[in-house]
Amino acid sequence: MKADSHQTRRFIFYALGIFTTYFYFGILLEKVTRAKYEIETVDSEGNREISTQRFPFAITLVCTQCFINYVVARAALYIWPQSADQTSKLYYSSVSVTYLLAMLASNMALQWVPYPTQVVGKSAKPIPVLVLGVLVGRKSYTLKKYLFVFIIVLGVVLFMLKDNVASSTAEDSGFGVGELLLILSLVMDGLTGAIQERIRAESKPTGLQMMLMQNGWSSLYLIAVMLITGESVAFLQYAKENVSICSALLFIGLASALGQLFIFSMVSEFGPLVLSIVTTTRKFFTVLGSVVFFGNTLTERQWIGAFLVFFGLFLDAYYAKGRPKKEKDVVK
Repeated sequence: MKADSHQTRRFIFYALGIFTTYFYFGILLEKVTRAKYEIETVDSEGNREISTQRFPFAITLVCTQCFINYVVARAALYIWPQSADQTSKLYYSSVSVTYLLAMLASNMALQWVPYPTQVVGKSAKPIPVLVLGVLVGRKSYTLKKYLFVFIIVLGVVLFMLKDNVASSTAEDSGFGVGELLLILSLVMDGLTGAIQERIRAESKPTGLQMMLMQNGWSSLYLIAVMLITGESVAFLQYAKENVSICSALLFIGLASALGQLFIFSMVSEFGPLVLSIVTTTRKFFTVLGSVVFFGNTLTERQWIGAFLVFFGLFLDAYYAKGRPKKEKDVVK
């Protein structure tokens, strides 16, 4: 009984940690990416112009998250030492590209779509996993798998459809850009998952080791891009006049890193099925939080679409993880 109660307390602790960190992460991320900022630019003749636009430093935002994830993973591995990681650096350098492209695309999409749309869109990750599994991995799936993915697709379509396109505002003039970025992010997620499966099959690294190396390589790539494009100089100049943005990026990175640690701990002790149910529920409440705090109103059709997405995710997680013995018969 004592062991059961102790395990229950640990489950509640991990679940609350995932809910709290990612809810806070979502609130901060939407606050930063959806707010209007005054950006000062200098033309070729030396004239200074001040324009108002949404947060334009997407690379800096993702680089901050990756670097803090790397530092937290390094600290965790120092506290809980593990056996040496035998994974090839070529694998990590490759998976880091798709990993950071997925993050960049999803964060940039927030300039055109509200946060609930991003959350629901990113929840459709089983779609590219199934498609790439069939086309690239030559896998075959059960009829239930196709049914669950169809439910997710239907929910995403219902959620993404926009009403009154003819009377859209100036802010909606970029219709399609945010959705295209979300599709690109999903494709990169699918490729990331495929490479990660190959890594796990060959060298079996731990979650913390993958977190460390993926974010380490991603940080190096992004720092190089920032230096080449000049975004590092532009951001530093902007940060001098807007010091609060530095603390916001710091807390976004810390929330993301702590959330990943809670996820790693839960999947280690309770398995992927329990984690899938917790994270799916978390995403639904994140959408609710965005509606409450930022006034992102959803139509009745969008609520139905969101419900179908999360319902399909729940069924996919439950049945996919509930029959491990038959997996060999399903995947050829």
